[in-house]
Amino acid sequence: MRVKPVLSDEPLPNMKRWTLAATLVACALYVLALRDDFYHLTSPTTLAWHVALRKLYSIIAFTVVGYLGRRALIENGRDRVVMPCIAGVALYSALIEVGQYVLGSQEGLGWNAIDTLCGAVGGALAVWDRLRSFTRQPIHVQPPR
Repeated sequence: MRVKPVLSDEPLPNMKRWTLAATLVACALYVLALRDDFYHLTSPTTLAWHVALRKLYSIIAFTVVGYLGRRALIENGRDRVVMPCIAGVALYSALIEVGQYVLGSQEGLGWNAIDTLCGAVGGALAVWDRLRSFTRQPIHVQPPR
């Protein structure tokens, strides 16, 4: 009787690589966002601009999540990815805020809103090329009747 190895070089049947990557990266970054030690490591209060630096980190991370989400949407047959990426990453950011609140964060609604906006900015950067194409398309105005 031949036993099939648990780990092999063969891809899993019907495995969608971008979907898997998006899920794993989003989960890992979610867990990291909830850790106080990681927060203090990436945002040392000894730096004068530590808050701005932290927001920049978050926008970069949200852009990565948005890009992977975009690729996963395309991989799953979605043609329209702009709004799902922007809204999806903003929602993901809001869920991080909820998780932080549940664990005792005292940031307040103002900072929660700014952090969620950073998520939307990251989502928009992930689909920037598609957003730019909207501005390059001519507006068709119908003549008056």
